[in-house]
Amino acid sequence: MALAAGSLTMLLATNAANAQPQSPASGSASAPKGDNGDVKIHNSTTPVTDQRNEPHVCQFYLDGFNFDPNQSVTWHIDTWAPTGKKGPQVLSGMLTMDANGDGHTADQTLPNGHYKLFWNFTGENGFAKQKVFWVKCPATPPTTPPPTTTPPTTTPPTTPTTTPPTTPTTPATTPSTTAPTTPPPAAPAPTPVSGSLPVTG
Repeated sequence: MALAAGSLTMLLATNAANAQPQSPASGSASAPKGDNGDVKIHNSTTPVTDQRNEPHVCQFYLDGFNFDPNQSVTWHIDTWAPTGKKGPQVLSGMLTMDANGDGHTADQTLPNGHYKLFWNFTGENGFAKQKVFWVKCPATPPTTPPPTTTPPTTTPPTTPTTTPPTTPTTPATTPSTTAPTTPPPAAPAPTPVSGSLPVTG
């Protein structure tokens, strides 16, 4: 019995030594990640390292994680019920993931409503990654123009009017100078008569 047990042990050891190495099964950890990545909707203020999904946003961006290094991505966003008929495309773009398989878009804006994201990438084996989300931005109050202020009218300073002294309309009476009256010439003295006159009584 001991001999039989020893022979069996030797046989098993020989078979193990002669066994050929097997290639790794497809889908093992060494295979590319492929469809294992994911994409999230983020508010514009959310850090790119945050892997949560935010389905209610205002200004937003798309954030991808755990894709293949340098994988190319194309994406588009369609309107979705109940906002409108399914399908009209409203935004689209493309990007290349970084060496870690991560990447994100720039900030995006859309009118308030319901939308669906389709995220396609090179080497995908199934369907595009998809996310539905709502855009809801607070209503902007109407802008009221500032009241029109009429600048105060500046009246130039009044220059005092100097009225010249009133000139009397009646001229001052000029004293008349009358030339002195020349007296009439004196009568000539009587001429004495020579001769004898009769003496009368």
